[in-house]
Amino acid sequence: MSRKLRIKSLQPEEEYIYLTYSLENDKKEESRVLLENYKTLLQKALDWLWEKVKVERKEVKKGKKVFTKVKVKLPKKKKVYKILRDELEKINKLASHYVDKAINDTYSILRSWRRRAEKGQASLSKPTLRKVYVRIKSTLRKVDGESVRITVRPYEYITFSWSHTWFSRRVKGLELGEPIIKEDKVYLPFRYKLPWFTPLDFLAIDSNLYTLDAYDGEKFVTFSLKGLYSMKYGMELKRSKIQSFASKHGRKGKELMRKYSHRERNRVLDYVHKFVNKLLEMYPMTTFVVEKLNKQEMFEDANDSLSKKISKTVWRSIHRILKYKAPLYGSFVKEVNPRLTSRSCPRCGWVSRKVGRTFHCERCGFTMDRQLNASLNIYLKMCGFPHIRDIPRVWVGVIPLKGRRGNGSYSGEAQGLRIRYNFMKIQ
Repeated sequence: MSRKLRIKSLQPEEEYIYLTYSLENDKKEESRVLLENYKTLLQKALDWLWEKVKVERKEVKKGKKVFTKVKVKLPKKKKVYKILRDELEKINKLASHYVDKAINDTYSILRSWRRRAEKGQASLSKPTLRKVYVRIKSTLRKVDGESVRITVRPYEYITFSWSHTWFSRRVKGLELGEPIIKEDKVYLPFRYKLPWFTPLDFLAIDSNLYTLDAYDGEKFVTFSLKGLYSMKYGMELKRSKIQSFASKHGRKGKELMRKYSHRERNRVLDYVHKFVNKLLEMYPMTTFVVEKLNKQEMFEDANDSLSKKISKTVWRSIHRILKYKAPLYGSFVKEVNPRLTSRSCPRCGWVSRKVGRTFHCERCGFTMDRQLNASLNIYLKMCGFPHIRDIPRVWVGVIPLKGRRGNGSYSGEAQGLRIRYNFMKIQ
């Protein structure tokens, strides 16, 4: 069935979205030379500026208590910039632009230390450099197609490519920002300009333990997540064996546990990314409406068995990944309050105290599956339609159509509803 799309010339809330893609650093030798020389510049700039830092202590009396107030004065950047730059050029083995970058980064380190030291959250000793990374300025990188060339020294470069990635095949018009180089990773930040339209197709999603039940204004759709939870259950059994091994083998066991935990997290994220990509391909240019869920509140009202099931859910991960990938498909994500969505009647607004598998309204007789009822109420909340209990003079409801709920991950013949709007005075 063809889906109608209407496009409006409305500017979205954000003109750009920002994405960061990480890839393995396969140029570790060249990157190590860059990082070591840059760390030398940072350490020299930090030592030179630290000699000019002034720390003042002042005792402040509040009632009977006496407090020591610390005030840190950094040297003015404009006054010392040229002298410091000349000092760094003497030991610099990289391109000259890295000297300017090192000075700016050193001042950023000192300002952060000053803010924490004046609050009593950091010692008054000189900050130490640990793991150093380099943020490449736009003057030191050149983009060529789906790769970026970074200057290390004059006529000496490092090239990184992002071809064959999921977004390079789907998204055009990405603008590369300032790459960040670490020893084992390279982070490529991109900026993408949002299209000048507002999608008017909607999909309201109710998140449940093993399924995502959705309503798109015409039919209900059920997306199964049982494959994910079967995988998580198998990994849980394996983790218990590894934990038993780790408790007896000390350091070797801890390394094995860390390795397995990393593998488990990657497998779950891989599943979620593939699921979200498939969802966005099925529903392009759509506003997705999801629940703003809080697991901690769910744990308070759940028993031990239900708490274990809730702990295995990945709702927030699905919502988070959907939120940042949706604009690449011309879609948006909106969060609504999930309160009473499963226990409210979409026809008259009556709220049930307790709901089983099926919701039944004692006031108007409306009956529907609890999860489908929740997705319908989320859809109505997104559209801004109030119930009778919120605005007494407006009645908004639905008329159920005959049909059946489909099984499986996708159902084109699912049960549907036709929304009816009546504006009437209620005595």
